[in-house]
Amino acid sequence: MQVFGLPGHIIRAGTLASRIAAQSPSNEAAIRRAAVARWRQAMADGLTAEQAAKAVGIPRASLYRWQKRAEPRSKRPRRMRANTWTPALIEAVEALRLDHPMWGRAKIGPLIRREGFAVSDATVGRVIAYLVGRGAVERVPALRRRKGAGARQWRRKHALRLPKGRKPTTPGELVQVDTLAVNVRPDKAIKQFTAYDPVARFTAAKAFSAATAGCAKNFLDKLLTAFPFAVKGIQVDGGCEFMAEFEQACKDKGLTLFVLPPKRPQLNGAVERAQGSWRYEFYACHDLPHRLDPLNERIDASPTSTTTTDHMALLADRPQASISIVPARRPNLLTCTEPGQRIVRGCGVQ
Repeated sequence: MQVFGLPGHIIRAGTLASRIAAQSPSNEAAIRRAAVARWRQAMADGLTAEQAAKAVGIPRASLYRWQKRAEPRSKRPRRMRANTWTPALIEAVEALRLDHPMWGRAKIGPLIRREGFAVSDATVGRVIAYLVGRGAVERVPALRRRKGAGARQWRRKHALRLPKGRKPTTPGELVQVDTLAVNVRPDKAIKQFTAYDPVARFTAAKAFSAATAGCAKNFLDKLLTAFPFAVKGIQVDGGCEFMAEFEQACKDKGLTLFVLPPKRPQLNGAVERAQGSWRYEFYACHDLPHRLDPLNERIDASPTSTTTTDHMALLADRPQASISIVPARRPNLLTCTEPGQRIVRGCGVQ
């Protein structure tokens, strides 16, 4: 079943407009003034007050009342319910809220009752609202939006947003890097860092116990060593493992680091497809060791790597035999490292 609806920006705009219309008394006053103006115009055209009120569709008594005062009166009760909480309860709630700024009445209420106060969670919520109105404590949304040490936002120092339409044309120009989570045993998952060059169809992988920036930095060293051509740029998603130490390592090594736009995983489609091959052709088909060192040895020797197996995109040839691209108008023309031979897609080896 497919569900269709209005675009999100239209729904948000309509919600905001209805909220403004419901909360603004000036809008109601304008509607009342317009009704009174139509009523008076109808009487000026010859109708009686009763006939004009029926034509407008509003009782005559209401029109007379609106004529004197268009602004709606407040519906607040004249006698408000008196607060039942004591100063000691206010001090106890304030102390707990200052110790735990993100807690509400559901968590503070049981603690208050343990201190001997016979109050409900609703009363604790009213006390918190009272403290917020006085400015004694802060609202939770204000704490969530706070910038600085409490909610520090990471700022990229070296990485750049991937330009729209940017595609590599030579090996090593833009290597895609991503992580893969695989369970080699039921109670433990390993994180495999995978690099894939979409031009040369060359890949490298290494397993780690966790996906951290330090592990990503370690994998970067292997990537530069394993690839037989110079790597100039790295393309990653917005994961935290590709920040901090990894970003600094790219800067130190002179590598351009590009970050994908939000919600655009298809731009990393080549490495995602390579990781699918690793998952279903390597991890799902072999009884692998649980320790990382022997596992990485199996990864390096695996035929799943396009460095050791034939690649159908290269006419069943290995990437080592065609890692240099002829920079001409025909991007499908590949030149082998063996002299006197070249591969033209659709034509075979010449």
